[in-house]
Amino acid sequence: MRRREFLATGVAALGVTGFPAVLRAQPAPVKIGLIHPVTGFIAFSGTQSRAGAQMAIEEINAAGGIKSLGGAMLEAVLGDSQGKPELGAAEVTKMVEAGVHGIVAGYSSAISLATSQEAAKTNTPHVVDVGVADDIMNRGLTNTFRFAPGYSKIASAAVANLDTINKAAGSPAKTALVVHEESLFGTGSAKLLSVELPKIGIEVVDVIKHANPTRDFTNIVLQIKSKKPDIIIPANYYNEYILFARTLQQQKVEAKAIYSVLGGAASNYQFVKEFPDVADQIMDCNHWFNPKSELALARKKAAEAKGLVYTYEVFLTYNAVAYLADAIERAGSTDKEKVIAALADSTWDQHGMPYGATKVENGQNIGAKPVNTQILNNDIEVIYPAEFASAEAVFPMKSNA
Repeated sequence: MRRREFLATGVAALGVTGFPAVLRAQPAPVKIGLIHPVTGFIAFSGTQSRAGAQMAIEEINAAGGIKSLGGAMLEAVLGDSQGKPELGAAEVTKMVEAGVHGIVAGYSSAISLATSQEAAKTNTPHVVDVGVADDIMNRGLTNTFRFAPGYSKIASAAVANLDTINKAAGSPAKTALVVHEESLFGTGSAKLLSVELPKIGIEVVDVIKHANPTRDFTNIVLQIKSKKPDIIIPANYYNEYILFARTLQQQKVEAKAIYSVLGGAASNYQFVKEFPDVADQIMDCNHWFNPKSELALARKKAAEAKGLVYTYEVFLTYNAVAYLADAIERAGSTDKEKVIAALADSTWDQHGMPYGATKVENGQNIGAKPVNTQILNNDIEVIYPAEFASAEAVFPMKSNA
């Protein structure tokens, strides 16, 4: 058989058996590392974050995967930090060795600080999902991006919005007391508030720090009761927030507002469902979806159909994964440098948040901003800014007695 005849015969044969197998071959998956505290003292929030990330991956895959890579499927590589930064960093090392193309982590600020630093050693793209500490983005790490706002921006918005709400009611609040958890998130938030609140005429009468975990807030609440602040400002994680709020009610502490900044439970449907009387009228300045966005409402409905409580951990981590996937799609590659360039150049707007199109400077989405919420009639309403508001603020609090 001459060479040309052999090739023709071979190609014909492949047309029956070989080429279809080649054509059917799936491109290599795009591996996304997900590092969250799914055990330990903040396991509820970490589990919620993981669920949001997996929901994003499922929906992106169902829509055809990464089309610029021939429909490559996203593959989650799961890690558990147990709430400990050093374990989060160790998970990054393992994931890089396993060939992940990007990492989304790590719920808390302290863990995100550690995971992004470790990922920087191999220039692995890293998107922070929930961590708010300014230090995460202030180190000049070119691999690190954050889609949501940091706590300087959140604290500034919280104080400015409180000033607006207070003045609209005739400025009845003159004093505040801050109660915060001991880690980077709570400590940093308390420090900022202590500087900013006096600028709007509100005296900070005390700042009280507590350990993680804390299982008895009686002594702290008795201190608050003796100081009689007009506004009580909690900045802590989910379990401690609920216990603190319940103790305030049990001790019959009266205030004009419980005004949270990144309150661990204050914008949480689970808290509203389980303790409606305790949660009633609590305000928060926090991450929240745009209640006037059809995309956001459809995503909330889809999450609840899966049995998820639609907390900010769910939709922030969903968006962190989708933001990374969009960058990989536009890069048309899993090359680290190309993905990082695409993350930095993003104008993604399919997030359902009150942000506008993404605009990144030094890794931070500068359009990201919090809103004020309030628990009213067993629901969580946006009360400020007006363009996203679904209800008017109730301030000072009305007695439930």
